[in-house]
Amino acid sequence: MHKISVLGLMSVASVVSIVLIACGDDGGSKFGDGTDSGGTDPTLFEGGFGGGPNGGGVDGGDPYANDPPPMYCLLDAGGPAPPPVTGTADCPSDKNKPGCPCTTQGQTAACWTGLRKNRNLGVCKDGMTTCEKHGELSLAWGDCVGEVLPTAGATKGKPACQCFSAGQWKLSNTSPCFATYNGAPDQWPVSTVDDGTGAKCPPTGTMAPPPVPSQDWSKDTVTTDCEGHFKLCYEIKAGDFDHPSASDCSVTKVCVDGDYPKAGVETPFPNLPAWAGKDATCGTKFATSGGYGEMSVVGEDVLCDKIDDGSGNPYVFNRVKYCPLSCNTNPSDPMCMNCQQGGSGMF
Repeated sequence: MHKISVLGLMSVASVVSIVLIACGDDGGSKFGDGTDSGGTDPTLFEGGFGGGPNGGGVDGGDPYANDPPPMYCLLDAGGPAPPPVTGTADCPSDKNKPGCPCTTQGQTAACWTGLRKNRNLGVCKDGMTTCEKHGELSLAWGDCVGEVLPTAGATKGKPACQCFSAGQWKLSNTSPCFATYNGAPDQWPVSTVDDGTGAKCPPTGTMAPPPVPSQDWSKDTVTTDCEGHFKLCYEIKAGDFDHPSASDCSVTKVCVDGDYPKAGVETPFPNLPAWAGKDATCGTKFATSGGYGEMSVVGEDVLCDKIDDGSGNPYVFNRVKYCPLSCNTNPSDPMCMNCQQGGSGMF
């Protein structure tokens, strides 16, 4: 769980600006554990990432019957095209299934009895088989030794043997700023700027609402175990972190999207743009009563699996808790001791 705390106060003429920074560990999402601590229901992803039962049916001898080769979406998968598959649905040439004909006694080869779309993804891996005598006059592949098939009942990620199983989104800055004008109680939210020494309030003018800063709000990076295209959003809401509600008002919501071209490599994504909130009522509620940030994702990996909430909508994978404004004047308070400017979440 992340928290947000006040960084400092700045006064410019009759304008007072308050900037907040994130605090807590940087361990990412606490969702999906199925506990009563605010975690996301683990069934939320069911159907969202594809998956399915093992095995394929027989249909007129077609070696691809009910078991097509993997589809590729969005990005060029690269590499040479695989050799054409011959044989039948029962005995396709690319699987070397037990009991299927072979040509040279003692020959060994990789074997696979599951679906092509799961092969060598996640926990799945080929086995090895040996060409053996079968009866008096024929040869056939023996047992597929060491093969690992998808975990029974798995619907997503590595156990389901899909390309995508986990990603991480890191933000260098999640700090909002709040400006008041001429002694009025309204708190106008606006994005902070980072000059390399930490988040600071930008010039907010002398009249509400504050202008959108000229500098981007935050740098960010994405790391996943599969190539794809992802849209990631960060939304600040006024409300109770422990009891979020659909009626909680939105201080701001900013999104970035782009291609992720190489699995396992931390890759810069487009910067989160600057923003200025137009709802002083929501900003005032956040500043006085607290709030939280939400990270969400929707996307598609290179093998066409959808990354969403299971219904095609963005999946909220992490919430960030903000500390009270009192941390500005009392940073030694235990609730303010682990403050930090950015954060990350696992999706």
